[in-house]
Amino acid sequence: MGSENPPAATDASADRRLSAAHIGLGRAVRQPRRAAGVSQDALAARCDLHRTYVGGIERGERNVSFANLLRLAGALGVRASELLALAEELEGSASGGPRRS
Repeated sequence: MGSENPPAATDASADRRLSAAHIGLGRAVRQPRRAAGVSQDALAARCDLHRTYVGGIERGERNVSFANLLRLAGALGVRASELLALAEELEGSASGGPRRS
């Protein structure tokens, strides 16, 4: 007899959940990129990453590896620690309230 549960979604994007931390990191990447007048395409080229991946990071849809965080920070001319600190500051605004400790 058939299964009572519906089949799992095959589209990975259907199950994506945006956390406030991911959104904060995306904003922390976007802010210095825009301040420098750099497009997503140009940033992606500087990091040797795909432009859609960089866009996904900025929208908070991607879980960025440490290696890619270092690449992004270097291309933006900041330290990875500065990028993470900015992400923590912006995380509260992403969740609609103060950051939890």
